[in-house]
Amino acid sequence: MRWTVTAAAVAGVLVAALIIRTQVIDTVTVSSDSMAPTVCTGDTVLLARLHDGAAIDVDDIVTFPSPMDGQPAIKRVVAVAGETVAIQDAELIVDGSAVPEPYVDHASIDGVYTATFTVPQGSVFVLGDHREISIDSREYGPIPISIIEGRMIMKLWSACATP
Repeated sequence: MRWTVTAAAVAGVLVAALIIRTQVIDTVTVSSDSMAPTVCTGDTVLLARLHDGAAIDVDDIVTFPSPMDGQPAIKRVVAVAGETVAIQDAELIVDGSAVPEPYVDHASIDGVYTATFTVPQGSVFVLGDHREISIDSREYGPIPISIIEGRMIMKLWSACATP
């Protein structure tokens, strides 16, 4: 009798952990440097799983399947529905104003320009912090909020090289 209670308790804990892992939070090991120096290849991040109706805000770092190849992607939301976005001489411009981005090496992308784009309803515009190598909304356009799987809460482990 005692072993059945123990087995039931262990099973309950495992089921609760599975539900939390698939529905509430998750950990992901990053496989690209497109978000460096904020998040680097090998970093392990904690994600809040997103569900229908979840609010996405500018500066959220989100995960989603890349529209290019379906592989997991992690990027920063820089504009939401209704906002205009452009890059002018490496500077991010949202609704006509320059956005301070201390995490972006502007010198590495000096001279980069894009057309002004208005983000449609139900979508966000995402960019990698390492703009020189990132494949992001500049290539594949805005992404639907419905494909966003998670929002980064924090880094659990950093593999970033320190200078």
